[in-house]
Amino acid sequence: MTTAAVVPSALGGVLVASPSTSFREQVRRSLPERRWLFEEVQGGADALAKLESGGWQMLFLDRRLPDLDAEELVSIIRLRFPGTEVVLLDSDGGAAPLWPAARSPLLPVSYERSEPGAAPLPGMVGHSAAMQGVYRKARLVAPRDTTVLILGATGTGKELVARAVHELSPRRHRPCVVVNCAAIPETLLESELFGYARGAFTGAAQSYMGRISAAQGGTLFLDEVGELPLGLQAKLLRFLEQKEVQRLGSSEAVRVDVRVVAATNSDLERRIERGEFRRDLYYRLSAFPLELPALAERREDILPLAEHLLRTLAAGDGALPRLVPQSERLLELHAWPGNVRELQQVMERALILAGGSDWIEAEHICLGPCFASKHDRLDPEPMAEAKPC
Repeated sequence: MTTAAVVPSALGGVLVASPSTSFREQVRRSLPERRWLFEEVQGGADALAKLESGGWQMLFLDRRLPDLDAEELVSIIRLRFPGTEVVLLDSDGGAAPLWPAARSPLLPVSYERSEPGAAPLPGMVGHSAAMQGVYRKARLVAPRDTTVLILGATGTGKELVARAVHELSPRRHRPCVVVNCAAIPETLLESELFGYARGAFTGAAQSYMGRISAAQGGTLFLDEVGELPLGLQAKLLRFLEQKEVQRLGSSEAVRVDVRVVAATNSDLERRIERGEFRRDLYYRLSAFPLELPALAERREDILPLAEHLLRTLAAGDGALPRLVPQSERLLELHAWPGNVRELQQVMERALILAGGSDWIEAEHICLGPCFASKHDRLDPEPMAEAKPC
């Protein structure tokens, strides 16, 4: 991290984002005596909204934002508004000249050069090109209340992306409530989502608020939304349109403030053609789609993921075992039909089979029948076969 004097190359809009009124005024007074378009906002979300209007040459950003993580916001702005220079300010740090003007007060200014490409989302690993678009789009949509539909095969990490969208949003201090639409029996799903009033049915001895109301102010993650019963889809659509919840056995509609993120491994368009999913609900849910690639489409991430899983699984158990080259090649050549979830299971079995050894040998890598054949290998050198489980 370095300090430097900052001077815009030409006249243009200057925006400052800080919760501190006195600090914003200090930045304003430090500007050279020119006719600047200068505006102030208190938080990161307001700064993004201002930048949407265009014409902003420079943004001074306080690290101590009340709503968004400043470093994450810098990454978003550099992707969406490359023409705007961003300067991070430490409002309570040391001193450095903001502009080299005799009357300018001293303000701490620090630059943070972003690494090439988008950084992985919180809780995720991998820098493959296939994931760069996912990271970038997730960061763009996270600060908004836009409904997100995450598409991808089982085990690709849809829930991780949903939780990252929540963590990168202004709602991160409120609940993130997860509902697996395929795991709850159809007869119970409506009451689980919308709640019920006391006496609504036999056994309803007290009222239940429901999962939607439990997510008030936060995020509702509807996993496997493609499995939602057709009869319940109309009620979910009404909730998305009206932002109201009506509990079973009650005539009162309760207003709720909930952001919805949904995920599915189903082909929803095909389900629509078969009359199993409402088209209008699909359009509501897919306002911003995010499609996750299969692990086989991001092979450069396999070894970093495997090492990360080993570190996680071995935490607190002493020395971390390392993969030998043959083990690495077995992992790289496998088809991974179960995606990251399958890789996690393989690494857990390998750690157990290694029995405290410093190395994960080829015989510890226990793969299914999908292991690539000898004809698919990258070189003719002999290699130990993986054991089918």
